[in-house]
Amino acid sequence: MHEKERHRLILNVTQEKPVATVSELVELTGSSEATIRRDIAALHVQNRLRRVRGGAEALTPPQILGLAGRPFSVNKTINIAQKQAIAREAVALCGEGDSIIINGGTTTFQMVFPLANSRLQIFTNSFPIAEHLLHNSKNTILLSGGTIYREQNIILSPFENDVTKNFYAQRMFMGAQGLSPLGLMEADPLLIQAEQKLIDQADELVVLADSSKFEKRSSLILCGLQRITTIITDEGVSDRAAAMLEAAGVTLIVADATQSKRAGSSPVR
Repeated sequence: MHEKERHRLILNVTQEKPVATVSELVELTGSSEATIRRDIAALHVQNRLRRVRGGAEALTPPQILGLAGRPFSVNKTINIAQKQAIAREAVALCGEGDSIIINGGTTTFQMVFPLANSRLQIFTNSFPIAEHLLHNSKNTILLSGGTIYREQNIILSPFENDVTKNFYAQRMFMGAQGLSPLGLMEADPLLIQAEQKLIDQADELVVLADSSKFEKRSSLILCGLQRITTIITDEGVSDRAAAMLEAAGVTLIVADATQSKRAGSSPVR
């Protein structure tokens, strides 16, 4: 990654969370720890951020603490082709008039483009998903209430009796922090609480996860593999991961990121 692009990403992350650690930035950019430390030092000298022990922070840190995990604006630049292919296969599972839930995330956000010509009942906790579909489709959009978390661009409610419990869906589509034999993993307790409420409102749970998610782990388990109906991923999925899903009775759909959009195509299973 070029130096200017690294600097842009570092500045972006520090603007959207209290502290960006060196290890996070190494993973994000694919650069060495020494390179990231030099970048932070250079940006500190240029008075564009503040160097702190183990990482960096913005000169004017965000006032509201964010959720664990990478910001939406950063995640949306990663594995774009895979996310687009996965999203197309997800939309292919939907029929006209279906009621669905789309959880906030950068992979699920890619569903908005093939959904442009559909007429579905869509409940979402994602402000960008709702906004795009409102202006670019004829779908009926229901938006959850609560606090908007800017860095992830999602809306989470602290209340138990919110509108979530009044919406039924055939399918819920969601992303993942990681996948393991233990199940679907997340990084933040508040996300776990909100997503479990949504999962309870859907008959089927469809997880959209590029193949890198099978190599990632987190300390929190959202649900076991047995609750997942289908996982859509890309061709990078390993034989070991595929065998894990087969053993758990999860349907696997593999999206081809190398092909152009195939209107009306059937999923590759």
